[in-house]
Amino acid sequence: MTDIREKKDNVKMHLRDLRQNLKKMHLEVTEELILPQPDDVKKLINKMDQLLKLIESK
Repeated sequence: MTDIREKKDNVKMHLRDLRQNLKKMHLEVTEELILPQPDDVKKLINKMDQLLKLIESK
């Protein structure tokens, strides 16, 4: 049971981080008309991949 709770908390933490990063990126694009750096996009993609692996793991 503890393992499931830890996994759930870990997923929540990853989702909060992703959401915060995407929100910042969105504001830069919409308000400041600045496109994100390719490395920033790659970092977010990697974080999403890590989250997916975490969710799919048993």
